[in-house]
Amino acid sequence: MNQFIQTDPWMLVEDRFDPARVKSSESLFALGNGVMGGRANFEERYSGDSLQGNYIGAIYYPDKTRVGWWKNGYPEYFAKVLNSAFWIGVDVAIDGEPLDLACVEVLAFRRELDMRRSVLTRRMTVRMRSGAEVEVEVVRFLSLERRELGVIRYAVRPLDRAAEITFSPYIDADVRNTDANYDEKFWEHVSTEGDAVQSRTKKSGFDVAWAQRVFLDGAEFRCETTTEQVRHTAAVRREAGEWATLYKYVGICSSLNHRPEELIAAARAVADDGADAMFGPLLREQEEAWAARWHSCDIEIDGDDAAQQGIRFCIFMLLQTYTGVDTRLNIGPKGFTGEKYGGVTYWDTEAYCLPFYMATAGREVARELLVYRYNQLDKAIENAAKLGFRDGAALYPMVTINGEECHNEWEITFEEIHRNGAIAYAIFNYIRYTGDEAYLAEGGAEVLLSIARFWAQRITWSEARKKYVMLGVTGPNEYENNVNNNWYTSYIACWSMRYAARAVKWVREHRPEAYADLCARRAFDEAAETAKWLEIDANMYLGEDRELGIFLQQDGYLDKEQVLVKDLDPAERPINQKWSWDRILRSCFIKQADVLQGLYLFRDEFDAATLRRNFDFYEARTVHESSLSPCVHAILAAGLGLMDKAYELYLRTARLDLDDYNREVEEGCHVTSMAGSWLAVVEGFGGMRVSDGLLTFEPHLPEAWRRLAFRIDYRGRVLSVEITRASVTIACEGAPVEVVLGGEKVLVEDTVERALK
Repeated sequence: MNQFIQTDPWMLVEDRFDPARVKSSESLFALGNGVMGGRANFEERYSGDSLQGNYIGAIYYPDKTRVGWWKNGYPEYFAKVLNSAFWIGVDVAIDGEPLDLACVEVLAFRRELDMRRSVLTRRMTVRMRSGAEVEVEVVRFLSLERRELGVIRYAVRPLDRAAEITFSPYIDADVRNTDANYDEKFWEHVSTEGDAVQSRTKKSGFDVAWAQRVFLDGAEFRCETTTEQVRHTAAVRREAGEWATLYKYVGICSSLNHRPEELIAAARAVADDGADAMFGPLLREQEEAWAARWHSCDIEIDGDDAAQQGIRFCIFMLLQTYTGVDTRLNIGPKGFTGEKYGGVTYWDTEAYCLPFYMATAGREVARELLVYRYNQLDKAIENAAKLGFRDGAALYPMVTINGEECHNEWEITFEEIHRNGAIAYAIFNYIRYTGDEAYLAEGGAEVLLSIARFWAQRITWSEARKKYVMLGVTGPNEYENNVNNNWYTSYIACWSMRYAARAVKWVREHRPEAYADLCARRAFDEAAETAKWLEIDANMYLGEDRELGIFLQQDGYLDKEQVLVKDLDPAERPINQKWSWDRILRSCFIKQADVLQGLYLFRDEFDAATLRRNFDFYEARTVHESSLSPCVHAILAAGLGLMDKAYELYLRTARLDLDDYNREVEEGCHVTSMAGSWLAVVEGFGGMRVSDGLLTFEPHLPEAWRRLAFRIDYRGRVLSVEITRASVTIACEGAPVEVVLGGEKVLVEDTVERALK
């Protein structure tokens, strides 16, 4: 575990400069405003090891697939959110010598990310090769209110002598992705006009323009341009102790929101508006906007600063990544912190992120995540057709940015089909929580119907077993490929068909016009199709070992040598970096929750004894080398009263990146799994879930916590929940609501308090 970052409830702080940590810190200190973001690269020149990255949501490049052996059904490309122009650039020279932290002596260094307001501050004192000592303070933020504006204040003062300080703020559009499959540049130049540059993505044809406005007291800038770079340069002289302060305002506009021929004018207008508003008022505006966001979703933990910092960091990254302002946007696994996974959409959104946004941002924002998938339904049907499915069956992609599948590992592209179940479950989960049953008639039932058609065709009849079976799949545990009868996949497939049958019945009974339209557009024969779904469900094979009292992860799992994680040599962890793939596949070790993923989603369908037997068995064999795993285990452990285990796994999920458990944070943060950390607190320790139509709380506090408090938006009410070791208090803003508290139904009209047993 790496503890380079200081523990602070509201801040990320590093107080020393370590070249070996630069890329990791670039990930952790990244900024975003829901529509764009970037890594915490240094503004000034840095010749050391770095991963440059600035990203704009939904702007992507279809990078041609690169595989050694092409298989029918493979996608033609992997969609990648592009590394875009380096807009933060501010080169600095002291008496003509460039400021470069890789080349000077760093006497003091402190970087702070204030999560309350999404402001990045860096302070440092350096000794130049000339011997001159200077102090630098840089403040940067991406405006939450003005989604196309970036702001920088860059201040320098000489400490031991007078010096000439040269500033060269610039925008460089000559950038590349480090993960390009063929080392191809994804951008082509469109135009450069003095203070602005415009580029276009190859193949996908998105245009983006960047324009800067810069100010430095007592100086006039000269403009210098190259084909893909705009630069302004000015020099000022300062006596020892006097600050020279540069202000830089950058407008970043794309063809998602503007006509291509108007982009440069639009970017200039954004930069001008920012400059007119000025730095101080913009900073206060940022503080107010973020305060409003935190008001609805902050979690307070008393008695455990590490846990507090961890959950706030997770919430902060989620808020930076997605705000629900645009249905074309979604939540990439790395958010705006790195290139890995392409910045595209996975099943993580539905399984992990949706509950967070439902409870903290309200029904409309959560609904937009469902609409995103509904808008891509026809593409999902096309994806299934490419694999041989017919009659409107839909297979949602494992990886996408526009609805097309763009993942190119066969064992995942073709076989990790449980993702379809996550889409179906998200619709159910949304309606269960919000009460918005109308969504079934407005797209939900259509998606469920198409998913059920896929399952009905994908499942086959086994004459030998006299049961339906699911062959050749990969479950959530990707350390098992091409297995038969993965319990989780089979279970969620059957559940999806049952739910689809209920959904279309509801539409028929409550929205007859929508039902008639559904039947006509999707050639739906309810009686015939639902009968088939329910017949499959009633006769599905679900593996079980009755002697152990567990569900079998897949056929043959118990044939493997049953070694426990506790018996692994720590020097061999993580196994995905130390073992051959052959050895991993033959082992019993589980990458992430698989059977337990199903037991988490469908807890109400199993008794506590069943949950405990399966938890004890599979937890002991799970290495948690997926970021999506520890949170599921933490929730189940808390519900079972295994508080030490729940707390251990909570810290692993909430501080996964802060402490770099998987030794890969330099690639970017695990943003989608951060929603799982929220789930671990609210559903695990807060014991919140919807059961039998009622919001239920069964809290379990870790030993170190004196108090846990959080707020949720539930069906138009705002509930403030406070849990201590002695009691639970719930305050309601809005119409009274009935909840279950400690097994007892309670009407919350204003504030209720109940002692914990």
